[in-house]
Amino acid sequence: MSNQAKEQHTNILLAVAGFAIVVAIVALIGFLALGRDPEVIQGEMEVEEYRVSGKVPGRILELRVKEGDFVRAGDTLAIIEAPEVQAKMSQAKSAVDAASAMEQMARNGARKEMIQSAAQLLEQAKAGLEIAEKSYNRMQQLYDEEVVSAQKRDEAEALYKAAKAQMKVARSQYEMAVNGTRQEERRAASATVGQARGAVQEVTSYIRETVQTAQMDGEVTDVYPKIGELVGTGTPIMSIAVMDDAWATFNIREDQLKNVKVGSEITVEVPALDKELKMKVYFMKDKGSFAVWKATKASGQYDQKTFEVKARPMEKLVGVRPGMSVIMK
Repeated sequence: MSNQAKEQHTNILLAVAGFAIVVAIVALIGFLALGRDPEVIQGEMEVEEYRVSGKVPGRILELRVKEGDFVRAGDTLAIIEAPEVQAKMSQAKSAVDAASAMEQMARNGARKEMIQSAAQLLEQAKAGLEIAEKSYNRMQQLYDEEVVSAQKRDEAEALYKAAKAQMKVARSQYEMAVNGTRQEERRAASATVGQARGAVQEVTSYIRETVQTAQMDGEVTDVYPKIGELVGTGTPIMSIAVMDDAWATFNIREDQLKNVKVGSEITVEVPALDKELKMKVYFMKDKGSFAVWKATKASGQYDQKTFEVKARPMEKLVGVRPGMSVIMK
């Protein structure tokens, strides 16, 4: 091949290579400018959850539900065996009976036999007072006539005063027996009854705690103890997810928050359900310096923090499960 032919061949190759490079550059520019996919932000669905636990320690006697069951408010979930609480109930009821008997005694006053006995003593004292008074009057008259000595008159007077005092004592005892106990004692007896009944109510509340019921509709997600195991005060027995109270959580860099703010509506996709949902943002919070962030100071800009964003569905969800991915573009 001549030099001229070689030169022509080289020029053709250079032209083809140059053309290919130009096409590649144009394609790259077009890809970057027009074919760039929108940035995807992935979150996940969450639901409200509460734990079921009791106030009294005991042994798990029954588990009425299992994981995955749907329960409604008021359904019985578990039964705890607590014999100590039953024993305390017997003690509290006995205390009520004893206090009620004391209160009845205080209100009824003395027995009929005691009142009759006090009345008889009062009559005896009255009779003794009458005799002592007559004796004293006679002695006083004889003393005035100088028939008896002053000593005899003084002895009669002392007997008269003693009989008068004895009659007062007998009258007081009779009135006490008739009137019964004092008002303060009756109030004290009533207060004792109220205290005993309060103890019964307290133990009754503990007995109710041995039967655990659902507080809200939901799905049982976890059951922790087995039948026959001991549980302490406040020990979680199971967890229940409230499926109607669901939301989505996203972690979004602040440079992506241009159209996201509290109260704004967003459209997301739930791949597991193959459907789009409209949600409303109700919560935004800085994740803090320990969270994911993007350093951009090297390019003369600023560090971009990450915010936690929560949004609730604007329509009722069917089939949504906690942990499902949620895509926001």
